[in-house]
Amino acid sequence: MTAVRSTRRRPESGSVSVEVAILTPAFLLLMVLAAIAGRTALAQSTLQMAAHDAARAASISRTATVAADQARNAAQQRLDWEGLRCTGQPDVQLSGWIAGQGTVGFAEVFDEDTIGEAASVTVRVSCEVTFADLARPADVPGSRIVAATFTSAVDSYRGRG
Repeated sequence: MTAVRSTRRRPESGSVSVEVAILTPAFLLLMVLAAIAGRTALAQSTLQMAAHDAARAASISRTATVAADQARNAAQQRLDWEGLRCTGQPDVQLSGWIAGQGTVGFAEVFDEDTIGEAASVTVRVSCEVTFADLARPADVPGSRIVAATFTSAVDSYRGRG
């Protein structure tokens, strides 16, 4: 005896096509957002290292001018080494702190009058990271500003000025 087959279509036929049509764009969006999140996290990590290198380079310098130049060079070298490309130049901001005075101008940390006092320099490095090379939905921004800050102590008894 042979089984009788019905020629009527089952209600589920074609449902896989609909599921694929609905889920594929959602999956692609998830992949793009993961790429954006990954790029932002890598940029944050790189900027943290750049801020560390810049603050350390500034803290071992003897004059404010040299310290500022060394900080900018150290930050740029780290960004180049890690392969992070900023839209434009990275922004390096410098500030200082002296015990008993609080936050002061960066140059004041390197005055000869501050020898023997606890002092530190703070460097903030920021960079605009672009997502232009990623295919992204219209409501996802094309770039994001990522920043990192690091503070390094200045040797209290090292010659300055």
